[in-house]
Amino acid sequence: MYKLFLTLRYLRKRRIVYFAIAAVTLCVAMVLIVLSVMGGWLDMVMQQARGLLGDIVVDNKAYAGFPLYQEFIDEIGTWPEIVAATPVIYSYGLFYFKQTEQSGMVRVVGIRLPDVYEVNAFKDSLFYEHYYPETTHLGEQQQPLWGFDIDGPPLTLADATGETFQAYGHALPPPYQEALERARRAYAAARPGGADPVLRDPDSPDTPLNEERARYGLPPIPGWYRQNLAEPRAALQGDALPGLIFGRDIVARRLSDGRYDRYYPRGMLATLTLMATSIHAQVDPIPIKQAFRYVDDSRTGVFDIDSQHVYCDFQRLQDLLRMGPAERVNDAGEVIGSAPARCSQIQIKVAPGAATPARLSALTTRLEELYHSYLDDERFELDFTERQLVGRVSAMTWQESQAHIFAPVQKEKALVTILFGIISLVAVALILCILYMIVLQKTRDIGIVKAIGGSTGGVALIFVLYGAAVGVTGAALGTMLGVVFVTNINEIQDFLIALNPAWRVWDLQVYSFDRIPSAVNVPDAVFVALAAVAAATLGSLVAALRAGFMHPVEALRHE
Repeated sequence: MYKLFLTLRYLRKRRIVYFAIAAVTLCVAMVLIVLSVMGGWLDMVMQQARGLLGDIVVDNKAYAGFPLYQEFIDEIGTWPEIVAATPVIYSYGLFYFKQTEQSGMVRVVGIRLPDVYEVNAFKDSLFYEHYYPETTHLGEQQQPLWGFDIDGPPLTLADATGETFQAYGHALPPPYQEALERARRAYAAARPGGADPVLRDPDSPDTPLNEERARYGLPPIPGWYRQNLAEPRAALQGDALPGLIFGRDIVARRLSDGRYDRYYPRGMLATLTLMATSIHAQVDPIPIKQAFRYVDDSRTGVFDIDSQHVYCDFQRLQDLLRMGPAERVNDAGEVIGSAPARCSQIQIKVAPGAATPARLSALTTRLEELYHSYLDDERFELDFTERQLVGRVSAMTWQESQAHIFAPVQKEKALVTILFGIISLVAVALILCILYMIVLQKTRDIGIVKAIGGSTGGVALIFVLYGAAVGVTGAALGTMLGVVFVTNINEIQDFLIALNPAWRVWDLQVYSFDRIPSAVNVPDAVFVALAAVAAATLGSLVAALRAGFMHPVEALRHE
């Protein structure tokens, strides 16, 4: 009982120990903040990667791709574990906007857009599809121009002086205007009597059109549309061309506050130059040029993707790259059969019950075995090269396919945690010094306790408990401080920016995500707190041993 009494007494009365508690508090908070921010950033990257690829990826890592993808998709579509699957083609090309002379190399991705919506979260990354549902497609289309709704009733508006006047409202071509109205109604219905019911675009600065509408209290028109200068009405203009979705960082400039300033209106003409490659990796020297219309932009949150990828229709890209079905010709020029179409990758979404790591691993093995079984299937007549391509096909989980991204971040997280842990050893040394000083100052007390029968272990335990109490108090305060800081880290940054814009820590022009990760991982918090208590307890051992082995006569001799 005397051990607990003396421990609590020293904890309350010896104010110098407050410095040790403060050191433990700051170290715990510091390590917890680092773990939470870096761990949250890693979780965001992993979530984005899974959203882009689905659960399983089938690939052979060959530029020529591989055949029999549709037969494979049709067969696994009957499996209860498979929800959906879609083929993808990857290539490289050169895009060009004549209006601004902007050009650059990009990775061209051929997708079946409706299928991709089912397999992964690509739809959530699209800008115009969010505000104009079902208007983003990769088929042929014209450029939409805004004009005035001269067929509708005029609006009564008021100018800056309060005088009212009538004017026709702004409008988009019917498919786009109707989609916008549907989105507005759905947005308002989801917020009855709550937040702002007006559908706004917080990710873009206002266009001149929206600035004018704001002056008269009219709801904004999200995105950028070119005005119809030929006549007052909204219209569709230009040749019907296939659609092309750009990564947002290609067609927009990211501002320091995280918003995107777009360079082009929707429907702008763009040219894509491609090089066809044969199954034997022979490049056609004649480039292929195809005109497209910029129909939407995608922001996945991964800069390398958003700044280098464009997306077009799977069938169109397959035809342009000559990866579709083709005749087989022998040396004499005779047609001896047909070569199957090829794709670069198959992305698969599995049922929720099959998404556990163990079941995903087993499923990838089954998928590989199925694809390799096609080599001996009499239905397919594959030549030597095609058999080589099929033989190299492998199935990977989304974690395995993106390990080259996750592994460096995980190592950086571990390295930074170790570095901050080493820095935190200062608190251990401080506890050791403070407790050792207390032992020297409390020699008389130790001598009395030993003289009345206190054992060596009992006296030593007083100071071990003392160190543990310092650790528990500091860990509790540090955990609370760390949780409060991480939870409000974005608000703290906003406050600092308001005081001085140069104090911005999380520059949105640099980092992929708009907000600093602000979630605390409970296991991490528990681990840090327990480690702090253990470190503080270990730091007290030297002082505890010094007190425990102190001789009572020697301790009282100088008193």
